[in-house]
Amino acid sequence: MIFSDKYKLTREQSVFLAKKKMDENIYCGMKMENRAVTFPQTKTILSGVNVAGVQLDDIQAILNMRDAWRFLLTSIDEPVNVEYMCRLNEFIARNEALKWGVLRGGSVGISGCDYVPPIPEYETVKRELEAILSQDKTATGIALDVFAWGARGQFFWDGYKRTSLTMANKIMVSQGVGMLTILDKNMEAFNELLLRYYNSGIADELKLFMYENAIQGMTA
Repeated sequence: MIFSDKYKLTREQSVFLAKKKMDENIYCGMKMENRAVTFPQTKTILSGVNVAGVQLDDIQAILNMRDAWRFLLTSIDEPVNVEYMCRLNEFIARNEALKWGVLRGGSVGISGCDYVPPIPEYETVKRELEAILSQDKTATGIALDVFAWGARGQFFWDGYKRTSLTMANKIMVSQGVGMLTILDKNMEAFNELLLRYYNSGIADELKLFMYENAIQGMTA
């Protein structure tokens, strides 16, 4: 399946887009984890104002995603590799997981499906990621592959979907091809396709859905 780049932005445009859409993407990460926060609450927390009724761990998760995006924007030219992925997870899963910023060392399950991801081994993860990044594909196609691979691999104790989405966005923003964000109206369909992919290992439907519904950009 070929996914052409929908946008070709300058670096200035791409960084502007990322900053403009960062709060929306952070909210997307919260909804991917089924956290009970609204978009207005997320924006308010990101502006530094406390919101009554929002759980402390949800506030922590929002601020963690904010810090991950700040890191992304200051490291936009750094290479994507396992170490970079771990650094993203270090921000995203800080104080949420058993450990963060390192590949998990034990077994986990994924709610709602039968698939059990294997315990990740560093050299295997490194080899798989390098193979994805070296494909003769567009930046958009590679970013979609990276998300699908990272989500199903569940390489961390927590925050693996958010880490995978943020790393996919690192690729897209650095190459000026837009951003990936799952909107509220598409979240249910996205989750259904994600569970189907977990069980089957075939990502075509999921990637096509994201390509058609999740890519945001801007015109000059």
